[in-house]
Amino acid sequence: MKGRKRFILVDTMGFLLGVRVVAASISEKAGAMLLIEKIWSQSLLKQLCGKMELVWVDSGYQGDDLYDWVATLTGWIWQVVKRSDDQKGFRILPRRWVVERSFAWLSFNRRLAKDYERLIRNSESNLYIAMLPMMLRRCK
Repeated sequence: MKGRKRFILVDTMGFLLGVRVVAASISEKAGAMLLIEKIWSQSLLKQLCGKMELVWVDSGYQGDDLYDWVATLTGWIWQVVKRSDDQKGFRILPRRWVVERSFAWLSFNRRLAKDYERLIRNSESNLYIAMLPMMLRRCK
């Protein structure tokens, strides 16, 4: 998608907990901070996510400043899942595929193929709406 980035927080089953859509010029660290601030400012999500202890992220979200910021705000342990230096080619890494699978599920929705929305709030709402049928099917 041109001009925007989507940051999502999912549980271990791939269900959407939080969404933040930002300009493409925002770095991964800044986007993660914006997403966590948004989640922490909403009381219902704060109650739901307050029970979490460990968050797996990919290597774009590493850095002591981000670890410390997340730990002081939420109390979460921020664990970066990296591939080994001697690894060649593509290999599925533990826990990182969960978010990628969630993005793949969301890509089945035609409305999310391109960003038709002018308002970021509408883009975020469409992500939640697209995830609802998948969550309902899997929770039976």
